[in-house]
Amino acid sequence: MDLALVEARACLDTGDVPVGAVVLDAAGEVVAVGRNEREARQDPTAHAEVLALRAAAEATGDWHLAEHTLVVTLEPCPMCAGAALAARVPRIVFGAWEPKAGASGSVYDIARDRRLPHRAEVVAGVREQACADLLDTFFRERR
Repeated sequence: MDLALVEARACLDTGDVPVGAVVLDAAGEVVAVGRNEREARQDPTAHAEVLALRAAAEATGDWHLAEHTLVVTLEPCPMCAGAALAARVPRIVFGAWEPKAGASGSVYDIARDRRLPHRAEVVAGVREQACADLLDTFFRERR
């Protein structure tokens, strides 16, 4: 989560919402990182999780990330939870809850929806306060 927070802080340089993501392999080694780049790229799909998953697929040469873990500073939205499931990621670890559009246990629970062909274990609240404080400061300064 520390590396995900580093990635999230880097978003402040581009005015992006500070969210960072890391993909780890089965041994816990970092395979890829990503951070929100919607503003930087002017791309609505450039969420931290999507960019990290793309980078992990490129680094491994395989879109099946069935032995990997996605670590992210903010609970994934529906698009990102869906992308993780599409990549067959078996575990999603996140820091702060997303009470408006979270899709891993708060508003929705796409990551664990039994109606879907793939599901992920969800570990929530890792470094929650640090992740939430970064987001709170970002939005407070924008108001």
